[in-house]
Amino acid sequence: MTIDWKKEVDARKDDLLADLNSLLKINSERDDSKATKEAPFGPGPKEALEKMLALAERDGFATKNVDNYAGHIDFGEGDETLGIFGHLDVVPAGEGWDTNPYDPVIKDGKLYARGSSDDKGPTVAAYYGMKIIKELGLPVSKKIRFVIGTDEESGWGDMDYYFEHEEKPDFGFSPDAEFPMINGEKGNVTMVPRFAGTNGVDYVLKSFEAGLRVNMVPGNAKAVVTVADEAAAKVMADDFADYVENNPISGSASVDGRQATFELVGKAAHGASPQSGINAGTFLAVFLESYEFDGGARAFIKYAANEIHEDVYGKKLSVAFHDEKMGDLTMNAGVFQFNDGEDDNTITLNFRYPKGISAEEIQDKLSQLFGDDAKVVQDGRNMAPHYVPMDDPMVVSLMDAFEEHTGLKGDELIIGGGTFGRLLERGVAFGAQFPGYTDTMHQANEYMPVEDILRAAVIYADAIYRLAK
Repeated sequence: MTIDWKKEVDARKDDLLADLNSLLKINSERDDSKATKEAPFGPGPKEALEKMLALAERDGFATKNVDNYAGHIDFGEGDETLGIFGHLDVVPAGEGWDTNPYDPVIKDGKLYARGSSDDKGPTVAAYYGMKIIKELGLPVSKKIRFVIGTDEESGWGDMDYYFEHEEKPDFGFSPDAEFPMINGEKGNVTMVPRFAGTNGVDYVLKSFEAGLRVNMVPGNAKAVVTVADEAAAKVMADDFADYVENNPISGSASVDGRQATFELVGKAAHGASPQSGINAGTFLAVFLESYEFDGGARAFIKYAANEIHEDVYGKKLSVAFHDEKMGDLTMNAGVFQFNDGEDDNTITLNFRYPKGISAEEIQDKLSQLFGDDAKVVQDGRNMAPHYVPMDDPMVVSLMDAFEEHTGLKGDELIIGGGTFGRLLERGVAFGAQFPGYTDTMHQANEYMPVEDILRAAVIYADAIYRLAK
């Protein structure tokens, strides 16, 4: 039986976009300040999960909410389970949007909203692929389980909890990356140098903050400095104006007596591709580095300016590494936090590393570099490099579906980003960004072309059926 998958998606276009918009309107950023037992990552992720499961119940699927950490949508029966992993949490919207990030709008064929491409758009596209198979009454010989996460952008606490209560599928994919396929993902670990909150006399760093999440390049940074007198503060402000004018950044300085405040704007980007951003935190540190700070403040500024600034491959940090298949280690300095007199002053360094080097080696080399100036600790989990061979039958089927519907030749891709695909030994990331796409994930004005969402749904419908029939 030949199925016109494109015709089936086109017939459901309006419904698909309406369902997607209902999810995009939910601010599903993690908010620990409002977290409760009933909303472990805050009210937004919980609301998005409940909405997605309600859509599936409306369509006649069996669903389960696992204590608002995650949930799943089931269809079919069989000895094996095909897993599909999407997520509804999003990174903070941040600044610089031309539209309301939680009021989706289509302009020039592009759907603008936080989560449109990462990962609500692809999740809904894949869900509609599953929905079409159900509505057409197509026979399947495996259980299809669509797992919905709510903490992918932070610590993956959703999946830790979920798999304490539910069995893992046998194989599957996550619609959270690129076509033709991501069958290899670098390791992912975050190291945090911790600095003392001590200061000098003539120049006192009262506070320094930059960044929203470890997996985002900081787009904004702010520092407050106290100096000897108002004249010195004004000199610093004038110097800052010259610095901004001569660098690929923007910003402003204000003076209030002996206190100067500096605000700098760079360019946010996904932490897996730090070379695509302009790190506001390190650019601000470079400006401050020429002044005579002391103590922990001096060390904090010095390392940010000299060892971290524009060192996305870890060369100055002495951790640079290259693997022929998986490529280069990359580093993103995602969050900077310093407060005068406090002990816990940190810079989060997120590493995406290929096989051939370990998290332990990275930590050892950083500890040697920072020495007595900062204690380097690992923050959160370490995810080892992940790879599924090209001759795996699942990989072959997914690649065949991509090639048939695009006319393009598919080949493997290995990325620095971490997706839910790596949750399974036989797990990959499959779409939904097409070759040649503009990456706006984790950036202001995130968008996904409407046509690409629909094209992805076509491929997902066919691919899921190939794997499950």
